[in-house]
Amino acid sequence: MTSSLLSSIPTPRSPERGERSPWRCLRHRGMRWWSAANMVSNTGTWMQLTVQNLLVLHITGSAAATGLSLSVQAAPGLLLGLVGGAAVDAWPRKVTAAVSQAVLGVIAFTTAALVAFDLLNMVSLMALAAVTGLVATVDGPACALLGNDLVPAKDVPSAIALGSVVHSAGRLLGVALAGVAVATLGTASAYAANGLSFLFVAAVIPFLKPVADSVLSRSGAAPRAPDRDAPDRQGRRPGMGAREGMAFFLSRPRLVALTVITAVSAVFGRNYGLTLAVLVTGPLAGGSEDFGTVATVLAVGGIAGAVLAGRMQRPSVRWVGALAATGALLQVAAGLSPGLIALLVLVAPMAIVEAVSDTAGTTVLQTDPPPGMRGRVLGVWRTAETGWGLAGPPLLGLLMQWAGPRGALVAGGLIIAAVIGAGALLHGRRAASCSIPAEPAAASLPAQRVPVEELSATA
Repeated sequence: MTSSLLSSIPTPRSPERGERSPWRCLRHRGMRWWSAANMVSNTGTWMQLTVQNLLVLHITGSAAATGLSLSVQAAPGLLLGLVGGAAVDAWPRKVTAAVSQAVLGVIAFTTAALVAFDLLNMVSLMALAAVTGLVATVDGPACALLGNDLVPAKDVPSAIALGSVVHSAGRLLGVALAGVAVATLGTASAYAANGLSFLFVAAVIPFLKPVADSVLSRSGAAPRAPDRDAPDRQGRRPGMGAREGMAFFLSRPRLVALTVITAVSAVFGRNYGLTLAVLVTGPLAGGSEDFGTVATVLAVGGIAGAVLAGRMQRPSVRWVGALAATGALLQVAAGLSPGLIALLVLVAPMAIVEAVSDTAGTTVLQTDPPPGMRGRVLGVWRTAETGWGLAGPPLLGLLMQWAGPRGALVAGGLIIAAVIGAGALLHGRRAASCSIPAEPAAASLPAQRVPVEELSATA
């Protein structure tokens, strides 16, 4: 009788399965709306990017001018990333993100109008590129941190991984829609569509409710603004300026190590659009269709890696370094691949490892600092990222010219693995030197109580 009753009771679902789901962030209503808005925004952005370089080349007739426009747009991130991050920490996050998205929408609509009326020239092109880069120094960290506010800390890796999937899906959809829009409505339509996507995001932001606010509202308490000057785990109370952000970043060994790992990986290991294209069309004697196949496998592997990364809960810098070193060794093997089939077998795990490593690193970057310092930390990161993004392609080009595509892949992978290995060895030695064993004599003595009378007499 007892056994029959027990068998009729449904077995509760293990909470571990739900907590490890890569889609667990979608349990929160705000994240569902934010993901939909990001899908629209990414689609519009890739519609514009698909036609942007060709448009600049058509207007100026110079490939150098096309590169100059990209540099002008990136310059504010290099020069003013710290200031933008400090602004994100100082201003209300939702207002900052909504206003920056609206301003980017106005810039896109202005560009669309100039293109439609054939008024876009070199001066207006550079001015629009500079303003876009300036607004992006605030918009990037504001939107990234706003998305994290919509989920608990344990679900931030899931939210970041979902963002990677949305980015990839928006890229595929945006490129496809750009061709249709330009063929039917003209080039200006791609910019207009991007402007509408920015306005859609700006309209959604006011209705988003951070997790802390929703918990407080259900408990009947009034929402409280986050203490942006709260002390960190070491008891330090940061200031609000860009200089304090840089000092805090440099005082955090985890963030410095993450920067080194990401920088060396980005310069010597992530420019597959250049290295693999030359490898496929050169030593492997393939064509553009073959590289298209390699690019497709990379894209699919990246999406798969983002889904796997969503299962993480508390990634560490050590985990990021191990993944980056694994990807570097796979890159070495790809450089030595004898044919296209062997290369295709290697690029899929390369893309998966890269996606998981990127998600883990982004999670550490956005959750390690205290809440009141995260905007400035992202500002420092944007400055550094812009720097290695500008320096990486020329350095890799020189390496390819000296060693060829195979040599560049092999040498780049070995450099990444060597830097990460040296960093791990240095960290291990430093940790060993900092550990102080307890004295045996002191450990064996019992604790002694001091009478209150003696304390008062001593005082």
